[in-house]
Amino acid sequence: MENENLIERKSYDFALRIIKVYKFLIKNNEFVLSKQILRSGTSIGANVVEAQEAISKKDFRNKMSIALKEAVETRYWLNLLKDSEYLTEIQIKDLVKDLVKDLNEIIKILSKIVKNAT
Repeated sequence: MENENLIERKSYDFALRIIKVYKFLIKNNEFVLSKQILRSGTSIGANVVEAQEAISKKDFRNKMSIALKEAVETRYWLNLLKDSEYLTEIQIKDLVKDLVKDLNEIIKILSKIVKNAT
């Protein structure tokens, strides 16, 4: 990711950290929420990268809109994990807290991109 842009870097780094949460959940025999958060959390960056190769402005906006929707869904799963007290280890609680903070920033960036891509 040499000539990356801000949202590509942030969404890629976010996906790497989501994989850590997924591994923790799987290790603790949580298979449903773990797959949901892995799917939506890694989909954000995949759609951002796909948007970079869009064939039109409309296609670009559509891909970024999908990335935004996946980000909002991921925030739901993270909050659900946090508020249900499923995550008991302090280190994973702190990771989730940081992920929610970073995800809110990603959502703001994606919202601006979608709004300005007309």
